[in-house]
Amino acid sequence: MGLQPKLLSVQDYERSARRRLPKAVFEYVRGGTEDELALNENRLIFNQLVFKARGLREVSSRNQAIEVLDSTYDSPLGFAPTGVNAIVCHDCDALLASAAARANIPHIISGASNVPLERLAQLNPKAWYQGYFPGDTDRIKKIADRLHTAQIGTIVVTIDTCVGANRENNQRNDFTIPFQLTPRLMLSGLVHPRWLLQVFAKTLYRSGIPRFVNMYDTMGPAITENTTDGFRAGRDKLSWQHIRWLRDYWQGKLVLKGVMHPEDARLAKSLGVDAVIVSNHGGRQLDSAIAPLQALPEIVRAVGKQFPVCMDGGIRRGTDVLKAVALGASLVFMGRPQLYGAAVAQQQGVEHIIEIMRSEIDRNMALLGCATLADVSTDLLALSGGFGHSGWFSE
Repeated sequence: MGLQPKLLSVQDYERSARRRLPKAVFEYVRGGTEDELALNENRLIFNQLVFKARGLREVSSRNQAIEVLDSTYDSPLGFAPTGVNAIVCHDCDALLASAAARANIPHIISGASNVPLERLAQLNPKAWYQGYFPGDTDRIKKIADRLHTAQIGTIVVTIDTCVGANRENNQRNDFTIPFQLTPRLMLSGLVHPRWLLQVFAKTLYRSGIPRFVNMYDTMGPAITENTTDGFRAGRDKLSWQHIRWLRDYWQGKLVLKGVMHPEDARLAKSLGVDAVIVSNHGGRQLDSAIAPLQALPEIVRAVGKQFPVCMDGGIRRGTDVLKAVALGASLVFMGRPQLYGAAVAQQQGVEHIIEIMRSEIDRNMALLGCATLADVSTDLLALSGGFGHSGWFSE
């Protein structure tokens, strides 16, 4: 499938995905929670920072490689965990895993993904796993054992989903989990025949109704199925005691995702956690939450520059990645862009999204006067419309 010549940016892919996907599916991917204040702020915060480029630097040999958690990646950009991807593109989780492996960038398997993690680990041996864990060490142990058997070496515990969010946009579009067909959803599918045939019908024919195959230690329920306690049951009991227990039990790397307060970062470090991901769940959990980019510098100061601090939220351009790196991010994850790529052009679309982002990072490093990521620092940042350094990102 050839790509349209006008697909030049992540924003182009988002506009194309809006046309190709049923409204409920697109809004599930795009949307946030309640008034979407956090979702919008995740993007707007990047506009408050501008660059002060250095000239006449030798930048003919540029390198955006990074080493994090004993692995070397070709770029500081990675795929954040995203769930229920089967409604965006057939075999979407497998496409994401494969594309990340070929590009040698980090990929985090979502606990709410729809392709068995064992297959994903074969496609991408360096993949991480993100778990929605309940406060139950027996259930956590079983999932950890499954991951060990699959030779997945990094567990990412999401800490910001103790309860389900108030995603009003999903409710307005009849999009619920468990997923239930309504007349409006059926009509939306019918007016998007390409999605109906290439995603909905193809998935049902080849693998049946998508399931939460990686949420538990065994095959999970179908996305249309009501479970006895609900798949979120027990998450509100998850505490630091469970993280302490998991750190003692799990011999691989342990990462906490959803860290937004410096004290939580300090606690994580004190318990032997290997890294944290600053994230407000893409603006999909607590509305009015601080933007990850704004929270990032204080968290880096709290744990020190030698401790890996990653972030996600609002990444759409290579300049976004470099601003986060300048503020101390070891890795920068994006969630929606690769799904827009998959919706528009399947594997080619995902790979093109990576190519776009990596080329922007490379070009902008040159324009900033940076040959390596180590050269990207707060010295190159200023406030938009302001003078000098801001207190929230100064060294």
